[in-house]
Amino acid sequence: MEMKRDYYEDIRLLDSGAQWFWFLFLLAVLTALPFMFGSYEIYTINLIAINIIVALGLNVLVGYTGQISLGHAGFFAIGAYGTLALMKIGLPFVAALPCGGLLAALFGFLLGLPALRLEGPYLAIATLGFGLTITQILGRIDWLGGHMGLQAPELNIFGWVVNTDAERYAIIMPITVISAIALRNLTRTKIGRAFVSIRDSEIAAECIGVNITYFKTLSFAVSAFFTGIAGGLMAFILGFISPNTFNLMVSVMFLAMIVVGGLGSILGSVMGAILITYLGQELEKISELPMVGPLLLELSEKYLSVNGLPNVQFVVFGLIMVLIVIFEPLGLYGLWIRTKIYWRTWPF
Repeated sequence: MEMKRDYYEDIRLLDSGAQWFWFLFLLAVLTALPFMFGSYEIYTINLIAINIIVALGLNVLVGYTGQISLGHAGFFAIGAYGTLALMKIGLPFVAALPCGGLLAALFGFLLGLPALRLEGPYLAIATLGFGLTITQILGRIDWLGGHMGLQAPELNIFGWVVNTDAERYAIIMPITVISAIALRNLTRTKIGRAFVSIRDSEIAAECIGVNITYFKTLSFAVSAFFTGIAGGLMAFILGFISPNTFNLMVSVMFLAMIVVGGLGSILGSVMGAILITYLGQELEKISELPMVGPLLLELSEKYLSVNGLPNVQFVVFGLIMVLIVIFEPLGLYGLWIRTKIYWRTWPF
């Protein structure tokens, strides 16, 4: 292993020519995607990119700091409603989006304060209550559309009117890449090391001078900020939002992404978001599958209900999480590491 001689080598983006090659290759592929696929496929990729931002932010809280959260749908909603509300009063999108993220970060900081005395299932219940409360409050604000929801305004960026999925992709994907790079570097700084020390042992972290109160609340704020940014982007993907858009299952899906992908891993967050989002999109069309679709429909009509058939995706997500926990606790990232080690030592 090459010895590092400078602290800044640890936060440098790429260390070798090979890494630069694959990074530039990835950027080239991401640039070419809108020209290779149709509107529906680009829409799905946009959803994946937004969920990657959420998974990255949630992994900072759960994977790196060790704090559980079942309320990130609340931050998602705050970012979405905050961005649209600020644009409604005349703020441009380029300013409303980060402000919506900062608003979510403020609520994340406030939630982090009572969470200082909670951990495990108690913290999960507290964050769950926060997520459910936020949607109820938003549904009672008439200026934000109440239970009827809020229509997203025209997306105009310095005179460029964004209408198509490909144009939205040109906005969303750069933000996703920048978010991944920013959080990757954050986890390698003093702040990231403080997060990890809290996760491993709060007592040991406090003994070496880590301010537990500051870094726990900071972790909530950082996680909520990126989730709020993703929520603001999602509002323009959907074109219309309502409190029902941000239900409990959204928070469960976010948590499933990082558990399946791998806790405490940037690459794992990306892999988990890709898998769960793609499966979610495909399983919504499960009734259209030949042979399998009619069989499931018949079983649902006989033993359950037809309305429950679209929710089979959550059954699949639950099954995947159980299998991951049993056979590969490190998630998809663990499989990736094992594959790399195998090929490095092949054929021995």
